[in-house]
Amino acid sequence: MNEVSLNIVDILSLAREIFPDPQTADSEGLLANGGNLSTEMLIMAYCIGVFPWFNQGDPILWWSPDPRMIFSPGKIKISKSLRKIIESNIYKVTFDTAFDEVISNCAKIKRPGQKGTWITKEMLQAYKDLHTEGFAHSVETWFENKLVGGLYGLSIGKAFFGESMFHTKTDASKVAFFHLTQFLAGKGFDFIDGQVPNPHLSSLGAYKIPRKEFLSMLDLSIHHNTLKGSWTRLTSSI
Repeated sequence: MNEVSLNIVDILSLAREIFPDPQTADSEGLLANGGNLSTEMLIMAYCIGVFPWFNQGDPILWWSPDPRMIFSPGKIKISKSLRKIIESNIYKVTFDTAFDEVISNCAKIKRPGQKGTWITKEMLQAYKDLHTEGFAHSVETWFENKLVGGLYGLSIGKAFFGESMFHTKTDASKVAFFHLTQFLAGKGFDFIDGQVPNPHLSSLGAYKIPRKEFLSMLDLSIHHNTLKGSWTRLTSSI
């Protein structure tokens, strides 16, 4: 496993030609529409603090919200009940062993108050391609050899961009997230991007920062080497 340098200077230069300045997004964070979900386009977008989010049938929409929600790796809030579950080892946790299953479950598991999913077929394929290229990663939670929870996201430099999580058993996704934060802290990651503020993220220890501050942090983080490729062997002791 090697940490692979990306040509960040060239990526940023191209991204700034293609996307408007993220600081010009509207009050809801909408920056632009159109384009495609190629691996190259997505890497450029994330490197300047922009991400896609749209419903089936809509044009591709690109967002840069203000404020931004982030976590400090290794510093999430752990309730007493969750701590007991983690210490009991009733769940087995793996990394990058079932990416397709995790993202598919994130797309199909229904959530209270949510109609449909923003993880469209186009988005599914785009992030599977990112996984194949070694940028997107999954964390899986297993119970009796059955996948019961997990999450996925994107890694560039020392930044991890969280995308979605799911669970079918109590706290299974939170257990996955706990182990992700421990891994990222051990690898010296600067932050986990939670994107849009919401109460669930706050309950886990996420906090808001102004977009301008987030973009400054991001610019420093992406200039570090990227831990590209499968993280399975790096986390086999979990």
